[in-house]
Amino acid sequence: MTLSRSGRRRLAAPVVLAAATLLTATACGGSDDSASTAGEGDTVAVTLITKDSINPFFVAMQEGAKEVAEEENVDLTIAAGAEDGDEEGQIQAIENAIAAGEQGILIVPNGPGVNAAIERARDAGLYVIALDTPPDPADIVDITFATDNFEAGELIGQWAAAQLGGQPATIALLDLFNDKIVSVDYNRDQGFLSGMGIDVADPKRNGDEAPTGSYSGGTYEIVCNEPTGGAEDGGRTAMENCLTRNPDINVVYTINEPSAAGAYAALEAAGVADDVLIVSVDGGCDGVQAVKDGRIGATSQQYPLLMASEGVKAIADIARGGEPPEPSDGLDFFNTGVALVTDTPADGLESIDTTEGADKCWG
Repeated sequence: MTLSRSGRRRLAAPVVLAAATLLTATACGGSDDSASTAGEGDTVAVTLITKDSINPFFVAMQEGAKEVAEEENVDLTIAAGAEDGDEEGQIQAIENAIAAGEQGILIVPNGPGVNAAIERARDAGLYVIALDTPPDPADIVDITFATDNFEAGELIGQWAAAQLGGQPATIALLDLFNDKIVSVDYNRDQGFLSGMGIDVADPKRNGDEAPTGSYSGGTYEIVCNEPTGGAEDGGRTAMENCLTRNPDINVVYTINEPSAAGAYAALEAAGVADDVLIVSVDGGCDGVQAVKDGRIGATSQQYPLLMASEGVKAIADIARGGEPPEPSDGLDFFNTGVALVTDTPADGLESIDTTEGADKCWG
């Protein structure tokens, strides 16, 4: 687990997003050790816990939180798992926030193993907001600020299907894990397949759809579901494994842009990079550049800075007696938005080009 701390001053500025009800010493069944409330001008203590401290997506999230913490007089602690999937590191960070009597936690959950610790935090009076990755069940936290990850996958699936123009699709699916179930993982994967027009079986499970069949433009074959850990080296290894099974892959779905970079490196080494469509999710500055350079065909852009900054504002407002944020209409989370970034637009599919994507990258 990595950890840093930053003291902040208050800047009188309007709160963009309303937050939840006033926390009390007995909120959620808390004890004498439960988190305290803050007065109008008092410092509020918040911990941000990301999946890791390396992925540029989470680095952007941390920077966004730091900036708003300074404006909102929030004493911000930043912690992270040692790697994507490190639940124990996140649990320790949660326990530290409880012990410190903080007012709230922002967390990008590494998996269901953190759920019990989140419940303990809420029982102690802390307001807990999930970022990016809605937990399962969703009501483990007070609210989630996230991309609609199913929609993010669906957009790149629709784009890939359109680009194929009726050709058979030979698909590699480069997922996050194969040993745990995380909502961001299955929502993006299943959204991509749905966008392609492929029937999914259990929408909360990767890899159980028919390996062959029809997509919206023709026939398909799914060659592999390989885990990447969301990392570049994992993406390269996963792509190499898939190419061993079938060297004729022409569509590669990737869980995020670091794994897409690894996949491209493997395809380039095999001499087939120009023959393959790579799609991804993140829309980070490097990822948008990869789209511009032709290494990624299209990516769904998320806004992690917005997730974190609004989360910090929400908890600060909660601790000072503000009103709760509400989920977006028809969803069980607050949707921070998504946009398809590509320089090869598809008819009938809304997208932005890489110039606009670069202006908005990381949000």
